Amino acid sequence: MTAFDARVHDYLEHLYGPRAGEIQRRLNQHLDHFFAATQRQPTARQTAELAPSWCEKDQWLITYGDSIIDEQTPPLAVLDDFLQTRLGDLISGVHVLPFFPWSSDDGFSVIHYREVNPDLGDWPHIQALARHYDLMADLVLNHVSRESLWFVDYLSGSLPGRDYFIDVDPDTDVSGVVRPRSSPLLVPISTRRGTRYLWATFSEDQLDLNFENPDVLLEFVGILLFYLQQGTRIVRLDAVAFLWKRLGTACIHLPETHTVVRLLRAIVDQAAPGTLLVTETNVPHHENISYFGLDRCTDGPPDEAHMIYQFTLPPLLLHTLTRGETDTLQAWLASLPPLPDHCTYLNFTASHDGIGVRPLEGLLPDHERDALLELMHRFGGFVSMRSNPDGSDTPYEINITWFEAMQGTRKGPDPWQIARFLCSQAIMLSLQGIPALYIHTLTGTLNDVEGVERSGRLRSINRRRWQRRELDLLLDSTATPTHDVFNALSRLLARRRHEACFHPNAAQRVVPSPPSLLAIERGPLADGRRLLALYNVTELPLAFDQLGADVQQALSSAPWHDLDEQAPEPPTASLPPYAVRWLVSHG
Repeated sequence: MTAFDARVHDYLEHLYGPRAGEIQRRLNQHLDHFFAATQRQPTARQTAELAPSWCEKDQWLITYGDSIIDEQTPPLAVLDDFLQTRLGDLISGVHVLPFFPWSSDDGFSVIHYREVNPDLGDWPHIQALARHYDLMADLVLNHVSRESLWFVDYLSGSLPGRDYFIDVDPDTDVSGVVRPRSSPLLVPISTRRGTRYLWATFSEDQLDLNFENPDVLLEFVGILLFYLQQGTRIVRLDAVAFLWKRLGTACIHLPETHTVVRLLRAIVDQAAPGTLLVTETNVPHHENISYFGLDRCTDGPPDEAHMIYQFTLPPLLLHTLTRGETDTLQAWLASLPPLPDHCTYLNFTASHDGIGVRPLEGLLPDHERDALLELMHRFGGFVSMRSNPDGSDTPYEINITWFEAMQGTRKGPDPWQIARFLCSQAIMLSLQGIPALYIHTLTGTLNDVEGVERSGRLRSINRRRWQRRELDLLLDSTATPTHDVFNALSRLLARRRHEACFHPNAAQRVVPSPPSLLAIERGPLADGRRLLALYNVTELPLAFDQLGADVQQALSSAPWHDLDEQAPEPPTASLPPYAVRWLVSHG
């Protein structure tokens, strides 16, 4: 038995007990089919030897397949052309949000997992994107659409879908289940066997799948391998924290869920070394970081996700730049544990979803969180709620575009929107990890209130579909925020990708500073090179004597050069409002 076989058997035994051997034989059939179809060979290396290959040039874009449309061309082809002509090598990867046939939630209620939505294009379009960029695809494995064939099987009592869902007695106490929504957890379904109640974590159209049935797991192993076969290099495990259910528990982060992640990690390491597994778990940081599997790494590298979303960063940056103080952000960044070379963060400020506020738990008092929510409402945003075990509702996420969120401070709107916005992006780009920009951050998109009215969904505020001609016109004009934002961000991306101190694994240190300033040191590298990133998070200029003793000492301890300039940066230079300084020293 190989090391891979032994690991897989252990995982399956934890999940399914004495059935592990038979299930493993079926899993290996999926792998055999994959290797035959791709003409690859199983890796002979141990997991411990598979260090991920990433570097400072890794910069990703998040987008829907039809975020940019042209009526004459399939949207996926429009996207591919836009990326190549407008961004080129400024990005290395693209996360195309679910591009499968779907019934709701803009793609996350999947009908067919192995098909491309014909309104977007076809598999050759996906394969073309994968040739030009590292492709991230979603494995939406917690739930499925009511329009799926599996659900049709359930309704008729036919295999295989008959046993794919979680049927619960409606009198069962589920009050202790952690919820990300305020909708009912159990949905009544009329079947040939009478009315049944199915588990639905997210909505009545997104029915949770029963991973206690090994057939469901094996279905998704086959789907995962199929995505790798189409050119996917990065696999996003959507809503994975809720995967396994056990009545009497909170049904989040259960040990079996972590075992499923470990199993999928072992499979991608075996089938396609270099594939990255990313977990999407919008929860407080101490829960989020558990998906690295660091707690079990006594004699080897972590064995769960290669990468986790840095969900605490967006709401904390929002608080920092609208409050004009960095104390909380500094303390949180300083508390992040050192990561092994096999793990890193996915940093972002905005995505297709809202800005989650759960990650602020334990970092901001409720009155500060509520002040932030009220401000975002003043800037045209909305707040989505979630249900608590006691029946009450609490804020779950802010729905607003990032550009609109940056239009002012607690004092109200001001003239510093673009400068504040760019400062927020520069901070995100300079932190340890791999950065990802959402398409509507890149284009400085305004709140799509009409989209909310059309769809009835708050998240539509940040899911505008650009007409390609309109977007090109705005980008080519020299007098639009879209032009200014896109070009400024392009310059930041160009600077970042050539700086080795921005390698995802380069050391990171918070240099203590006054609340008006954020100072981050990256490095030193093996050759002594260091980078010092300085950010003024207020509308007032900061003189040298206002930077604090630690920052003053750092600036005076070595000759620093601006990343773009050969001339030394004078240590007495002041920082204008929302200024960004990336300074390098050779030690």
